[in-house]
Amino acid sequence: MTTFPLTRAVPRHFRPRSGNPLFTAAIILAMVMVIAAAAATLIAPYDPDFVDLGNVLSAPSPAHWLGTDAVGRDTLSRMMFGARTALLGPLLVVLLSTALGIGFGLLAGWFGGWIDAVLCRVFDLLFAFPALLLAILAVAIFGKGLTAPVAAMTIAYIPYVARLVRSLVVSERGRPYVTAYRVQGFAGCWIAVKRVLPNVMPTVGAQSTLNFGYVLADLASLSFLGLGVQPPAADWGAMINDSRGALMSGQSLPALVPAIAVVLVVIAMNIIGENLSDRIGGRRQP
Repeated sequence: MTTFPLTRAVPRHFRPRSGNPLFTAAIILAMVMVIAAAAATLIAPYDPDFVDLGNVLSAPSPAHWLGTDAVGRDTLSRMMFGARTALLGPLLVVLLSTALGIGFGLLAGWFGGWIDAVLCRVFDLLFAFPALLLAILAVAIFGKGLTAPVAAMTIAYIPYVARLVRSLVVSERGRPYVTAYRVQGFAGCWIAVKRVLPNVMPTVGAQSTLNFGYVLADLASLSFLGLGVQPPAADWGAMINDSRGALMSGQSLPALVPAIAVVLVVIAMNIIGENLSDRIGGRRQP
């Protein structure tokens, strides 16, 4: 019998799309933030920890484009250095939770049975605890800083990725190309990893982009509460917390600048994630 080569299941690719200014602006903003964080030591005008008590809470000027904080530190420089922790924490959470979520979701969706039942119950248990609550609990046990919240939020976000991967794998498992590979004698694990997984990865990537914005807001909230990145390290959430005294005296700029940065990055990541989801799903923007 002649065996014809099977057409490889081609993953859905992101196709370029023009005429979407919001998506373009979101990409540009994300790139600017990443470049500012990566090149902070080269482009920041001042040392982020340099204290100038003779220039406290100064207004924006050619010397300090975004003014100074309550102890005279340059706000722009601290924003650049603060972008490192503000972006690194969510990146670690998204990478770790996505990798682990893909593994658990693939196991549950492909093998089913008792493996699926056990993993789904574990996911339900983790869903009962909000990510921020788990992070606060981790800080109470292991101490303040970035490590404990990142570890806790990684655990909290694994079920979101795993549930998505599971549903996608269950859908793909019944498709004709999977049956054809089985008929030809390919191992189930090979089909799952080499054929099914590439087809679900674009959707998972879009969801992970959305998760990035949520995690960034959660970690900034922890730093604002004094449970995340600790002074004198620059961090957007910590900068808002440090500026509470300035707010009481009517100086809102030191708190407003990092707050706007957090909001803009969260909005940008949501726009990027939603646009990627629309492209993958075949929906067209108006």
